[in-house]
Amino acid sequence: MTRLQANLLLTLVALIWGSAFVAQNQGMADVGPLLFTGVRFLIGAAVVLPLAVLEWRRLGRAGRPLGRVDALHIAGLGVLMTLGAVMQQVGIQFTSVTNAGFLTALYVPLVPVLAWALLRQVAHWSVWPAAFGCLAGAFLLSGAHELRVGLGDLWVIASALPWAFHVLMVGRWADRMGAPFLVACGQFAVCGLLSLLAALATEPLHWQGLVSAAGPILYTGVLSVGVAFTGQVIAQRYAHAADAAIILSSETLFAATFGHLLLNEHLNAAGWLGCGLMLACILSVQLMPLVGTLRRRQILTNPSN
Repeated sequence: MTRLQANLLLTLVALIWGSAFVAQNQGMADVGPLLFTGVRFLIGAAVVLPLAVLEWRRLGRAGRPLGRVDALHIAGLGVLMTLGAVMQQVGIQFTSVTNAGFLTALYVPLVPVLAWALLRQVAHWSVWPAAFGCLAGAFLLSGAHELRVGLGDLWVIASALPWAFHVLMVGRWADRMGAPFLVACGQFAVCGLLSLLAALATEPLHWQGLVSAAGPILYTGVLSVGVAFTGQVIAQRYAHAADAAIILSSETLFAATFGHLLLNEHLNAAGWLGCGLMLACILSVQLMPLVGTLRRRQILTNPSN
């Protein structure tokens, strides 16, 4: 997969995640956040399971079965996913969809900082202004200049840290194992089981609630988890973590679009400015490294110039 193909796949992932904010909000009318998260991630694991089994057999035939360390890495990703998903889902109960979308985007500037601090990865210079530009764009898009930070906002803010660690590590470990479907299925199963166990201990469980929330649960389980999170794992084997964070932050833009189409929400001038700023940042982080590469090739081809 080329860098451009990986970035396009990440854009599709962001589109699906943006649409899922609406479903996540609607699902809270009938079930608790832990039950909603647990069931939808187990559905996502079931969607990817056939591909994971085939990949397991392929690795066995190639003499490269996954070991205990690999299992621990997958479990670690599942724990990070649980923390991020549950805190975000709890927060969505008490804040608006647009505020949740903006506040989730706080992980964008955290990813290059963590990559430098923990892995000594130096991102292309364009990543830094693009990261903060995306954050500013999400700020304008959500109308957060009018935001009063409440309980729900604090929960979503807290979810940004595990999401940042997850974005940083998922591509690294999936590429090292050469098993994106096993990584995806394993982390979904860990997240689903942990969330479901917590739901059994803390939330009232009613079958009728699950039936009423079946639409949002299936949509987010199959598409947001099964398709989009798996696409993230595959794409991030070929994309820099900081670049991926910037592109994935466009879920805020898509959330606003689906809010307009499905919930009749309207953007003001600041919102349109935020959309434009985010789009410019997303394009710049993809195009600027290519410009540098083309220049170097031109110098090598025509050293006299």
